[in-house]
Amino acid sequence: MVLSDAGLPFLSALLSVILIDLVLAGDNAIVIAMAVRSLPASRRKAGILAGSGAAVILRIALTFFVARLLELHYLKLAGGLLILWIAVKLFSQSPSGERAEAGSAGIWQSVKIIIIADITMATDNMLAVGGASHGNLLLLILGLGFSIPFVIFTSNLLSSLMDRYPVILYIGAAVLGKTGGEMIMTDPFTTMAFSPGRLGVYLVEAVCAAGVVFIGRFRARMKEKRAERAVDR
Repeated sequence: MVLSDAGLPFLSALLSVILIDLVLAGDNAIVIAMAVRSLPASRRKAGILAGSGAAVILRIALTFFVARLLELHYLKLAGGLLILWIAVKLFSQSPSGERAEAGSAGIWQSVKIIIIADITMATDNMLAVGGASHGNLLLLILGLGFSIPFVIFTSNLLSSLMDRYPVILYIGAAVLGKTGGEMIMTDPFTTMAFSPGRLGVYLVEAVCAAGVVFIGRFRARMKEKRAERAVDR
């Protein structure tokens, strides 16, 4: 009876938080995997652990203040543009799928990108988790704690698969582009100014997904050509 009266609501809320974290963790795993591709293979795990840990700590702290954030105009609009820029930057770093063993940006550069992208994309996530946890810090920490191994495992797997199958890198960039487009189109300013229907939102998401891949690939080709000219000299 004690479990029914007190334990079941807690377990139900905990399950809700965990499920939300797992469902919404896909974008974060993609960002982490793309961010650590510029690191030597021997340092990727350290980059993933450091980036994931820092992002989780910040997310716990920010969840208690995020309830009113989605009401602010331009916040998600700016966040969506930032995600598009990050997606293009990450996609253009290693265009051919080869490991960038030399000239890597370093673990802390990758961690910085992971934190910025995670916090930017996590606004909706934090609001959903905050609602499910009913402001209970223990539920919030436990839920995020259960999701960390999933994110770390998925990030490791994706970073390895991106090396072997470059098409996954294209898919990941397109997913981040879609996420950026969705954030832009669901900003309060955008919805009030343009009242986009679902078709309009889907169209912008598709354009952003394709745009990230096209611009990222174009930037990568420009980098390759500059590197070739530098070698020829």
